[in-house]
Amino acid sequence: MLAAAFVKGAIGVGFPILATPLLTLLVDVKVAVAVLVVPNIVMDGLQIRRRGRLADTARRLWVLLGCTTLGTVLGTRILVALSARAVMLVLGGFVLAFVALNLTRVSPRVRPGWEPWLSPLVGLLAGMLGGVTNALGPPLIVYFYALAMDKHEFVRSVALTFLVAKIVQLGALAAYGLLGGPVVAGSLALTAAALGGFAAGLRVQDRVEQATFNRFVLVFLTALGAWLLVRGLR
Repeated sequence: MLAAAFVKGAIGVGFPILATPLLTLLVDVKVAVAVLVVPNIVMDGLQIRRRGRLADTARRLWVLLGCTTLGTVLGTRILVALSARAVMLVLGGFVLAFVALNLTRVSPRVRPGWEPWLSPLVGLLAGMLGGVTNALGPPLIVYFYALAMDKHEFVRSVALTFLVAKIVQLGALAAYGLLGGPVVAGSLALTAAALGGFAAGLRVQDRVEQATFNRFVLVFLTALGAWLLVRGLR
């Protein structure tokens, strides 16, 4: 939790994609997904508060947010139906795909006229992916980058979308019986650890070159994704 939250504070994203596979080394993948929801909500709420201008971002992204909500519910239902091994394979493959996309240095751009048509598709895909793997970020990060958002709008958009999706996911997990008392208690307790790592990441963000830090994270994710695939194939 400390390590993943530190990455979140230092580069603004990366908490669920790093924390979920890390926790699956210790607990069942469905427990890992459930226990990370509250820390996600708290940190994204803090990011939104720091950036402001929430109403403007919400007006722009309301269609995407609605489709992300639907995708999150569907993805959580898929998570309930899948075996732990299958979810582990999906998560490991997804982590490696995310690393590969970063290494190719793909820089797509979306024309303004395409945004109304692409937003529902991206939102649905991200929501379903988040419901299954707890990592809805990569499709959204690529999409927001392709829209050529400035830094502040990018951070607001990511934080708002994550916050909405995680609140919906929290309700879906409860509805499907994945939020028992011990899971909730553990999630609340681990939130304190996450906030400590998050605060530390924010403090060092300006002291470490972003490119160097990102390369370290990608190397770590590559090793972690490969290990998850090996575990899932056994």
